[in-house]
Amino acid sequence: MTQETWPALDWPQWRDTTAHLHLIAQIVGKVRLALTPWLNHSWHVALYVTPNGLTTSPMPAGPGRTLQIDLNLSTARLIVATSDGEHRMIPVGARSIADLYAVVIAMLADLGIAATVSDAPSEIPDAIPFAEDKVKRPWDADAVRRFHRALVTVDGVFKQFRTGFLGKASPVHFFWGSMDLAATRFSGRVAPKHPGGMPGLPDAVTCEAYSHEEASVGFWAGSDAYPKAAFYAYAYPSPEGYDAAKIEPAEAAWNANMGEFLLDYDTVRAAPDPEAMLLSFCQSTYDAAAELAKWDRAALECPLGRPRIPRAV
Repeated sequence: MTQETWPALDWPQWRDTTAHLHLIAQIVGKVRLALTPWLNHSWHVALYVTPNGLTTSPMPAGPGRTLQIDLNLSTARLIVATSDGEHRMIPVGARSIADLYAVVIAMLADLGIAATVSDAPSEIPDAIPFAEDKVKRPWDADAVRRFHRALVTVDGVFKQFRTGFLGKASPVHFFWGSMDLAATRFSGRVAPKHPGGMPGLPDAVTCEAYSHEEASVGFWAGSDAYPKAAFYAYAYPSPEGYDAAKIEPAEAAWNANMGEFLLDYDTVRAAPDPEAMLLSFCQSTYDAAAELAKWDRAALECPLGRPRIPRAV
């Protein structure tokens, strides 16, 4: 059961497929960005985990009309549907990004949806524009399915963690720019203006995203900088002493290069109770941020939710 719920994720083994999946998610996300009005902290661009993969949820597509794009990670297809009954299916397996981008743009035109979809990848240094990325990219179907199973499990734990907060909090959502699943809590106070400077991300976007004091947790598949799946936690602004805070489990550690706490996915996967370990990481990193930054914890927190049991007031 643990093997199925917490599958092995060997990032070096599926590195090239990860890069391909990242760009596919970016194309879908760029459509969402083009169609959806701006929402605080860029929440309007995020995707959401589903039983089959990732979804945009319904997006405006003209007066009285919506569009939804689902990235089915089991069948390697984009499933496109509009509220007036149009349906399309686009394979996303081993193919070039330029080819997929062209098909998506042509599909939008065929559906009569006016959208200026950027072909510039976000948050990827020295990225090739989608329309020029003509090399056929690989698709490790088994690795993608394992990643999806991990996303489903982590999404459930993050959603459980989210129930313990009364203040402003993000949905649990997938940011295609950095390819991570994230959940954020806010103190309610305005934060110092972010200095910006993030690769592939306009400073105006970064400053808006970090406009208010926050504590975040997240999960990513791996990267060249940290070649393994891991959970992360950070606070903005980072309060004095946060990097030295006592965090659970003991295997979690502060990474000075990344400016956040990291907990390897494999450590959680091997634990007798992985869900409890992950919840302890979420809670302890939040506790440290909220305590050191003097959040109004009594007003912001509540016990974790239980099915069918109203919160006591």
